[in-house]
Amino acid sequence: MGVKEENDVRETILPPIEQEVSDELDTKVKKYLRGEGANLEVLQDKKLKGQLAVREELFGKSAKAAAKVEKWLLPSEGGYLEAEGIEKTWRIKQESIAHEVDILSSRNQYDIVLPDLGPYILDFTASGRYMVAAGRKGHLAIVDMKNMNLIKEIQVRETVRDVVFLHNELFFAAAQKKYPYIYNRDGTELHCLKEHGTVLKLQFLRNHFLLASINKSGHLHYQDVTMGEMVGNFRTGLGCSDVMRVNPFNGVIALGHSSGTVTMWKPTTSAPLVKMLCHQGPISALTFHPNGHLMATSGRERKIKIWDLRKFEVLQTLPGQAKTLDFSQKGLLASGTGSFVQIYGDLSGSQNYSRYMGHSMAKGYQIGKVLFRPYEDVLGIGHSTGWSSILIPGSGEPNFDSWVANPFETSKQRREKEVRTLLDKLPPETIMLDPSKIGTVRQGRKKEKPTKEERNAEMEAAVEDVKSITMKKKTKGRNKSSKRAKKKQDLVVKAKRPLLEQQMKEEQASSKKKQKTSEEVELPTSLQRFARKKTT
Repeated sequence: MGVKEENDVRETILPPIEQEVSDELDTKVKKYLRGEGANLEVLQDKKLKGQLAVREELFGKSAKAAAKVEKWLLPSEGGYLEAEGIEKTWRIKQESIAHEVDILSSRNQYDIVLPDLGPYILDFTASGRYMVAAGRKGHLAIVDMKNMNLIKEIQVRETVRDVVFLHNELFFAAAQKKYPYIYNRDGTELHCLKEHGTVLKLQFLRNHFLLASINKSGHLHYQDVTMGEMVGNFRTGLGCSDVMRVNPFNGVIALGHSSGTVTMWKPTTSAPLVKMLCHQGPISALTFHPNGHLMATSGRERKIKIWDLRKFEVLQTLPGQAKTLDFSQKGLLASGTGSFVQIYGDLSGSQNYSRYMGHSMAKGYQIGKVLFRPYEDVLGIGHSTGWSSILIPGSGEPNFDSWVANPFETSKQRREKEVRTLLDKLPPETIMLDPSKIGTVRQGRKKEKPTKEERNAEMEAAVEDVKSITMKKKTKGRNKSSKRAKKKQDLVVKAKRPLLEQQMKEEQASSKKKQKTSEEVELPTSLQRFARKKTT
């Protein structure tokens, strides 16, 4: 290490290896800073300038910390398929990918055929270690995806419409013919939730421990699985709906309706937070990006739309109809319809999705649900004759945080995590469109004018306070009753004066406003073009 002086500027010279590491950290810091900082030199307000300076300093420290973590603690790197020359990535077959990947990854490519019990739907745990598969004709199975072992399978002998894991792999809920049921890992029935009715779709809010369901009559239910109490029961008023997803960013439930609208709900209000018209025909599928700011919807008019939920506007419209949609952890979008799966990718980072991969199932397979497996480059497909798994390079997060989701956790770690998540359980009131508002100070409202009754009551209270004052006894001649009465009267006038002055100011302001509005009489629309324009 040395010091170089040039034009009276001291510059530290690092060894080549350290210089390379420093340059790499600088590029990562720029990535986490997300743009230029605020220009504080042009600000005149010293208080605002100081507040923004502190905030910019915090942003810089957090960006440096994130860059160091990415450099030293996240060893794995994600990648995508790259085509050479005129080759296209969507023309690459699964057989070609299987020949090039390692043995462990090639084991994630399989096709389970159970034609008598389908169609099948799937769900994964947050870590991607376990999968539950449910056949329409009553077959339920839990599979350990690490070693492809079947943990338990049961036959409930009635229709199963949907299935979802609860907070871990020990419990799952199944929407059956009449009511939803909760089972444990051993296949034992624990609860029958009769209050939910005939449920079509289920979703579980992991941070709030809420099981949400939508039934045939269009009722949305929220049930706390820790206490067993019903948190919310709302009638949507838009008929039967079989499209339901939860936003992972804020816990808001979105429902797709036959009128082409999408409504967003939280368990503490009986009216939807947002009601937006997304398609001209019925909604067939919807899903949310992991960052919570993008939503993809599909309608029966054969269009897939990607929405920016911060501005509620369409970013992109893709051709094609999708019966099921799902976003991966890295932002890839999978759509399934008929016997074909299409993968769209935003590889440039400009929120412009294009074709990335495609996969055609065996003839006659009808896809019911597509779902990306967390922390793996794998897409699970539930179809009419079983379920399948294909490789999608670049779909999964390459590095996992063991405090959030650990695919290799032991039973002891699972117990500790369950206790920790129960202690950190969020109340239903924290579900809102913008959860960043939690912990901030609400802005003060403008002071409203007091009513006549409130002003009179305030004046009477001031007069009573003055009258209750006991007068000091003074020397002979200065303690006459007339002088004491006059002094009390002066005190009453003094107490009334500020209230009367405030009332007079308000009356003068309102009279000026009335006079101004009376002078500026609006002309009819047909005569406004003849009005004399004001000179500025």
